[in-house]
Amino acid sequence: MNLPETAENSQQGKLKVLVADDERAIADTLRIILTQHGFEAEAVYGGRAAIDVARHWTPDIYLGDVVMPDLDGIEAAIQIQAICPACRVMLFSGQAVVRDLLAEARMNGHEFELVVKPIHPTELLERLRAAY
Repeated sequence: MNLPETAENSQQGKLKVLVADDERAIADTLRIILTQHGFEAEAVYGGRAAIDVARHWTPDIYLGDVVMPDLDGIEAAIQIQAICPACRVMLFSGQAVVRDLLAEARMNGHEFELVVKPIHPTELLERLRAAY
């Protein structure tokens, strides 16, 4: 699959991706990769910080770790979608317990895409661009 050089939303310019992971190296690395591939990206290090940024930045995509100490990624995603209803949510984790958390969220009417860590950057970029 040939990926376009830039990630653009025809109505708003660059797609805005909010990355949240309590592992700073992962969040920062994803921000760099996304920025280098045409996205406008911000990195934060927890669920509460993601909600705070979403209030004023209005991301197109929220890419968040599920397991974070201050506020888990599922609860952050629910609150971000309440603030930004058009925001696409992609949650990622390397932990098997996450499937139970996602099942509980589904029972409460929330459907989120799961990305399993580790993911190759090319696959992540393809998945991010798939909806646009």
